[in-house]
Amino acid sequence: MKNHNHKKIQLAVLFGGKSAEHEVSVQSARNIVEALNKSKYDITLIGIDKTGAWQTFSAPQLSSAKKITSSENKAGPSAIIPYSAGGKFLANTKKNIKKIDVVFPVLHGPFGEDGTVQGLLKLANVPFVGASILASAAGMDKDMAKKIWRDAGLPIARFLTFKKHEIKSIIFEKVKQNLGLPLFVKPANLGSSVGITKAHNRSEFMAALKTAFLYDHKIIIEEYINGREIECAILGNEKPIASVCGEIILRHEFYSYKAKYLDENGARLSIPAKLPERVSKKIQELALKAFIVLNCEGLARVDFFVTADEKIFINEINTMPGFTSISMYPKLWQASGLSYGKLIDTLIKLAIERFNKEQKLCTSFLN
Repeated sequence: MKNHNHKKIQLAVLFGGKSAEHEVSVQSARNIVEALNKSKYDITLIGIDKTGAWQTFSAPQLSSAKKITSSENKAGPSAIIPYSAGGKFLANTKKNIKKIDVVFPVLHGPFGEDGTVQGLLKLANVPFVGASILASAAGMDKDMAKKIWRDAGLPIARFLTFKKHEIKSIIFEKVKQNLGLPLFVKPANLGSSVGITKAHNRSEFMAALKTAFLYDHKIIIEEYINGREIECAILGNEKPIASVCGEIILRHEFYSYKAKYLDENGARLSIPAKLPERVSKKIQELALKAFIVLNCEGLARVDFFVTADEKIFINEINTMPGFTSISMYPKLWQASGLSYGKLIDTLIKLAIERFNKEQKLCTSFLN
C-alpha cells in the first residue's frame, strides 16, 4: 500500500546563466535531473538565458537544449518571489505559483557561482545547495582565493594580479623576470578554462592579455608548474570529507575548454590517480584545508599540480563543479563508493541541514 502522507520535496533546479560557462551548466542540469529520484522530488526547472531572464522549462526541453534562449521556451517566464512567512520562496510559472523547499543552483561562473545568486537565495530565505555568499565569491575570484590560501600557509604557485585600467603598466620583461616562461594568463573570475592562455613568448603574452580581459576586468598571471594535474572532491558542511584523488592525463598542452568539452579525446581521467599513498593523503588533507579556510559548505572540487619530486601546489577551487557526463566531481565520488543519485540526495540534505541550523540564529538584539 502506498503512503499517501509522503510529501515530495519541491526542488527547483537553476541552470544556464549569463556567464561563458552557460552551456556547461545546461549539461550539468540535464545530468542532475536525470539522476534525481522522481518519487522523492517534484522538480521545477528554471533556465536563465544569457541576458539574465528567468524562464520555466519542461524536462523534454531541457533534454534537447544546448543553451537557454527565450525563443526556444514554451513554458513561459518565471520569477522568484520572497515568501518570508513560510521561510521559502515561490516560483512563478505560467501554470501556477509553486512553493519551493530547496534550490539546486547548478550555475557555473559569474552571475551564478560567484555569490550573486547565493545572495538572492539568502534573501528569499530558501535552502540551496553549495557554498554560501562569501565562499562562493572568494572561490570564484582566483586572486582572492590564492591570497587567502597564501596567508593560511597553503602551497600555491607564484602569481601577479592586474586590473584592466593597469594594462599599460604590464611589462612583459618584468613579468618574465618574476614568473619565468612559459606562464599562464587567466581571467580572475571564470572557470572551465575559458579565456586562459599558456604564453611562451612576448607576442603570445600580449595576445593572452587581450583574451583574458575580454572576460574579466581583473586577470592573474601565474608561473608554469610542470606537474601532473590532480583533483580531489570535497563533500560536507561542518565535517567535510575528501574523495579519492583523480588525475587528468592531457593530450593537449594544457586543460583548455577545448580539451574539456569539445575534443572527446582531449583528456583521459585516471581514477583513482596512480600516486603513492602518502601523496594522495597529503592532497586530501590540503583539499580539506583549502575548503575549510575559504568557509566552503556542501561541495567543492580542489585542483592541484604535483611535480616529479612530489611538491604539491593548490591550483584552484570550484565551489559548483560540473555535473556533466565527463565531469570529475561525480566520478570521484562514484570511485569513492557514492553513486550519482546518492550524491545528489546528500547535497540536497546538506543544504536543508544548513538552512535549519541558520534559522535558529537570533535576528534581533536580546536584552
